[in-house]
Amino acid sequence: MDLKDYIRTVPDFPEPGILFRDITTLLHEPKALRYTIDSLAEQTGSLGADYVVGIESRGFMFGTPLAIKLDCGFVPVRKPGKLPAAVFKEEYTLEYGKNALEIHQDAFAAPSRVLVVDDLLATGGTAVAAAQLVERAGGTVVGFGFIIELTFLNGRAKLPEGPSAVALVSY
Repeated sequence: MDLKDYIRTVPDFPEPGILFRDITTLLHEPKALRYTIDSLAEQTGSLGADYVVGIESRGFMFGTPLAIKLDCGFVPVRKPGKLPAAVFKEEYTLEYGKNALEIHQDAFAAPSRVLVVDDLLATGGTAVAAAQLVERAGGTVVGFGFIIELTFLNGRAKLPEGPSAVALVSY
């Protein structure tokens, strides 16, 4: 299955000059969604993750069913102010701005092997921030899973050395 057939391109969103890769059309199609989760599980299952970390918000959509399929826990990494207990916070730069992420300080019991999942790898800033949060919370990142990689932004080069990185579709 070619997942590109299920990903809509929206020009000038969220800002002029950005080609937004919209995965809502993929989510709409059960066969494509199942294929996506199955493909991620197939390519990351051997990492032996104890937890899947999903990055808000689209990482939740793929991370939760992936965690179920891999028989491990799910930990959300959220935008500031969304988690109720004590958190670690990490600021980062996007391809079109700045943001921050948070994780509960007690998210993992060390040692925990963690797979970080998001819909998109662009500049790498979000994934790197999530990985730093995982480490601060006592986990060890063993891999990254993405639906889409924007290779022209070279985000993969910014990911920490060691953990594997999987992207199902590249643009």
